[in-house]
Amino acid sequence: MNQTLEQAVAAGANLLAQSSESAKLDAQVLLLHVLDKPRSYLFTWPERLLSTEQQHSFDTLCARRLNGEPVAHITGQREFWSLTLEVNATTLIPRPDTETLVEAALGLGISENAKVLDLGTGTGAIALALGSEMPLWNITAVDKVTDAVALATRNQQRLGLGNVRVKQSNWFSSLDNEYFDLIVTNPPYIESSDEHLAQGDVRFEPLSALVAEDSGMSDIKQIITQSRDYLLSSGYLLIEHGYDQGFAVREFFKTMAFVNIKTIKDLGENDRVTLAQWP
Repeated sequence: MNQTLEQAVAAGANLLAQSSESAKLDAQVLLLHVLDKPRSYLFTWPERLLSTEQQHSFDTLCARRLNGEPVAHITGQREFWSLTLEVNATTLIPRPDTETLVEAALGLGISENAKVLDLGTGTGAIALALGSEMPLWNITAVDKVTDAVALATRNQQRLGLGNVRVKQSNWFSSLDNEYFDLIVTNPPYIESSDEHLAQGDVRFEPLSALVAEDSGMSDIKQIITQSRDYLLSSGYLLIEHGYDQGFAVREFFKTMAFVNIKTIKDLGENDRVTLAQWP
């Protein structure tokens, strides 16, 4: 029996409640994906009946979500910094916590025509968010994964942000003789034994984008160490990290002779981003 939009959301939310902490929102997003309509449509036409084809599609998507598949992978897109980004299983799904890094970078007050580098760009989320806010910044976004480079390039082209270029590079490997006013990164920082790797959406994301050795610090340490050869004088490095890594990141910044070191909390009041300046 075909449901109304209101009934479909209620039924979907009830089904997904056992596997999702945002069951109603998940049901709404999946239904809107089937309908190809904006969110307001659900409230304007709650009594409208789904067609048989729409009902089948919605039920199929809910079953995928019930199995744990991320909503972003099901719909193929995710909102980040008011930008709609294509996403897939080749890289991380952009998360709201990462907007903390974007806000911090925009708040530094650096030059209007700054050169910026985004390491491990994935979908391109950070670079594209910065590029949308600072049209005169010259932004380079790199990733070592070929499929991620292709994904970020598609996002860049669809958004029409000509001040962002995407290229393949394993951290700094393809950036000889380039210097930047600002380097930003959301590197792998989860310890391989972390129990959260077997929970939620991360089960469907590549471990190479999540896990780092040395208690999650190996990539962070490599980036801090190598960035000294690519930062201009007084340039900044901003790193997203785990909620319990703020102290360790600050201490390593000190060891590498950075100054003006500061950790910023995310919306959940957890340590999330540490920034420092190269003297």
